[in-house]
Amino acid sequence: MATQHSRKSVSRRGSARRRSSGFSPLMGGVLTVCGLLAGLFVWAIIARSFAPTANTDRASFDAIVVLGTPADDDGNPTPELLDRMTEGVHEYERGVAPRLIVTGAAAHNRFVEAEVMERVAEAQGVPASVIFPEPQALDTIQNACFSARIMKQHGWHSVEVVSSASHLPRAAMIFANVSGEKLEWRMHAAPGTLTSNFYSSAASLVETVKTARYLVWTRWTENCTP
Repeated sequence: MATQHSRKSVSRRGSARRRSSGFSPLMGGVLTVCGLLAGLFVWAIIARSFAPTANTDRASFDAIVVLGTPADDDGNPTPELLDRMTEGVHEYERGVAPRLIVTGAAAHNRFVEAEVMERVAEAQGVPASVIFPEPQALDTIQNACFSARIMKQHGWHSVEVVSSASHLPRAAMIFANVSGEKLEWRMHAAPGTLTSNFYSSAASLVETVKTARYLVWTRWTENCTP
């Protein structure tokens, strides 16, 4: 009886060890993935902190590029789009550049961002002749690439890029990568009317995730030549 009991105890301990050894690799894998994601997130935060704001110290440029963001479901400018466009117009009126490039396709609904931005600029007094819509870009990489193509076609070599503050670090990395030494550029933040702590935190979080994705994926997989 004692021997039989001992065998049962050994069997139970063996089963427990097998269950434990089967569970540990799973937990190890989960912890490894979590660690990698946390490291990537930290990398993105650091990259955003050290992102360049310009590659030139010039005060005037050949063009101002305003980066698009979706209109609302009725085709009207959202507060964020209006903030960006209003600041772009303000920079134009200050004489920073004699023309505007507005860039963005119908990336998130049926309304082409560049067309909505063009209407906003005209409503704010900018002549249609100095507004150059770029209606094909579906993301920031294409914003940079297709805007650079327009500039190349016209022989323009310097640009101020206007967007929301949370968007600019990633936009700066992209413009630096896409344009290389071909363009002189400077980032310029739209002041923004959406200044609540919740909105700012949410916007920064989303942009950090997008920056991480850019660093490990889209920078290498989405090729675009200006």
